[in-house]
Amino acid sequence: MGPFAHPLFILTVLCVNVVVSEWLVRHTFFKHFGSALLVIVVTAVTANLGVIPTNSTEAPIYSGVFTYVAPLAIFWLLLPVNLRSVLRAGFPMLAMFLIGSAGTVVGVVVAMKVIGGAESIGELYRPLGAAFVGTYTGGSVNFNALALHYGLVKEGVLYGAATAADNILTALWMVVTIAVPRFLSRYWPAGIGAKNSTSAEAVESSVIEDDTESVHPIDVGVLLAAGSAAIWLADLLADWLSGRGVNVPSVLILTTFALVLAQIPAVNRLRGTRVLGMFSVYLFLAVIGAYCDVAALSGIGRLGATLLVFVMVVVFIHGVITFVLARLFRIDVDVAAVASQANIGGATSALALARSLSRPDLVLPAVLVGSLGYGIGTYLGFFAAAYLL
Repeated sequence: MGPFAHPLFILTVLCVNVVVSEWLVRHTFFKHFGSALLVIVVTAVTANLGVIPTNSTEAPIYSGVFTYVAPLAIFWLLLPVNLRSVLRAGFPMLAMFLIGSAGTVVGVVVAMKVIGGAESIGELYRPLGAAFVGTYTGGSVNFNALALHYGLVKEGVLYGAATAADNILTALWMVVTIAVPRFLSRYWPAGIGAKNSTSAEAVESSVIEDDTESVHPIDVGVLLAAGSAAIWLADLLADWLSGRGVNVPSVLILTTFALVLAQIPAVNRLRGTRVLGMFSVYLFLAVIGAYCDVAALSGIGRLGATLLVFVMVVVFIHGVITFVLARLFRIDVDVAAVASQANIGGATSALALARSLSRPDLVLPAVLVGSLGYGIGTYLGFFAAAYLL
């Protein structure tokens, strides 16, 4: 392993990218874009220039971020949540998530016809479509479950190309869902799930300063201990339930732990949840940016281009259905964007988007519908393969 592939060097670059993005947001016109967007873009550029790897095979630290840092971000950012503040956004978010899931299915069916799946992909076009229904409803867990069932993982070139295309579009859609509410808010009347008075005040204040707080070492120690213990217990409980035929995603159990603790006043007052939570989110988004490997698709040639067109059509149709129906049903644009991100990017990405839009009331609904996606994504993929593709 060369010095530039060392996990500590990669972590150094990821942290520097977070610092650079935050500095640009504080001191330049990039403040209009937000830290979340810049972290993705800066790291994508860094990775595609070859400074750091673009896949977890060469950089196992990326898997560590997904396995430990992302769940910690969810846990910490849920600790200040007041359940009453999210009730108003709960049903609209669920409705938009289900609409977005239906949009994904429609998108996969249409996109497969656009690329001529049977001819361009071959006999595995149905499993491929099913895997993308799964991942754009839930996440990579669903993608891999379907890929394993149908033997897609044994086709190394196709599986690798599909993964690369998925990573690129996931990063791009995060950019889109950050930008759309910013540009459409002035033309989109406040609707169901719009900002309440509390979150409106948060928007008026600086998002940067909202994530700035004084932290004592005791606070950090308590938060790290509580977060580590919660993830460990959630994984243990999920495995125990799975052994008894009950499949409950560990992230849903972790969410429950965080919400129970959040209702304890002493826990709710802990300092450091925003600082540690948002830094963890930015590391997660940096890895999303690093996975945006343009060279991987270009190196595969025609198959890579075909799959890129496929996923672009899928996500475009999903987006059109989601935002058009949100406008028709008078659902707030922030709610639609976060629900869409929960579909395409999963619970952690949706949480990051809610925070970047300064919508703390959407944090819990984002995590919950993202968790719901893990539960239904595989089933929806099987349904699409059997009856629609």
